[in-house]
Amino acid sequence: MSTRRTIAVVVLVPLLAALALWAFAWPAARTAPRDLPLGVAGPAAATAQTEKQLRQHEGAFEIHHYADEAAARAAIEDRTVYGAVVVTAQGPELLTASAASPVVAQLLQQAVGRQAVASGAEVRTVDVVPAPASDPRGAALNSSVLPLTLAGIIAGAMVTFLGLRGFRAVTALVVSAGLVGVLAAALAHSWLGVLTGNWWAEAGTFALSSLAVSAAVAGLAALVGPAGIGVVAFLVMFLGNPFSGAATAPQLLPDPVGTIGQWLPPGASAALLRSVSFFDGAAAVGPVLTLTWWAALGLGAVILGNALKARAKGTTPATQRELTSVG
Repeated sequence: MSTRRTIAVVVLVPLLAALALWAFAWPAARTAPRDLPLGVAGPAAATAQTEKQLRQHEGAFEIHHYADEAAARAAIEDRTVYGAVVVTAQGPELLTASAASPVVAQLLQQAVGRQAVASGAEVRTVDVVPAPASDPRGAALNSSVLPLTLAGIIAGAMVTFLGLRGFRAVTALVVSAGLVGVLAAALAHSWLGVLTGNWWAEAGTFALSSLAVSAAVAGLAALVGPAGIGVVAFLVMFLGNPFSGAATAPQLLPDPVGTIGQWLPPGASAALLRSVSFFDGAAAVGPVLTLTWWAALGLGAVILGNALKARAKGTTPATQRELTSVG
């Protein structure tokens, strides 16, 4: 038995290390725009050349057409596009939103700037929705994803190992997630000042993000045992975090990594936090539904697992009595 365990350690540890390196390093090494939503505003005749130049970056941009600068600004504020090139009589103007992704804003400045230099024009850049001055690179928001994931895993594991069942487990998970939300908002918004939206909306986002993970951990553990903790932890830590696009944007990750990441709690959490903090809740429906489904299914699994165990315990004595009477 000891030999088997030794072999398991020798084999599994390098495999897990290789998997972790792949999950975290591969998307980072392949960062590039892939169908990145970008607006072009102005009369069709004036924007034709700009669109032609942008389409030379094959597969990089998903072009959206707008009549004027006001429409392009509205699209950025609604999170329909990450930026827009406005063609004016004075020359091209680039609208960005560093709050949506500082990396994308810089990428657009480089791409559009190179085209402008080649054509002899000068581009004026306007940051329509700027990142807060206390976190211009979005590092604090990106750093919030991992702690929320860890908090959820720990809460779900504690509920499992402390033997909480049914509605007691549900209550513990919901209350702990609520406290996580309040504390996280107090730190990120009130103390550090890296979030600038509605305080309670941010607290609710933190709470829902933590609950989505903790409920999934406790729910799967209630159905399949402690192994469920490892399964969910692997899914949200090894895949959810590197696939979240929190540090860059989902459209900068290799396909289908960016899409998969938005189906997992870390990616949905980062997207929702940006929406409620900087964009007045624009484009928040999708992430809210994703996190809500994770939380609801997890809590439902907690109750179902408890019911199945209670039923099994209730039928076993009856079965034994029946066998005894037959004997």
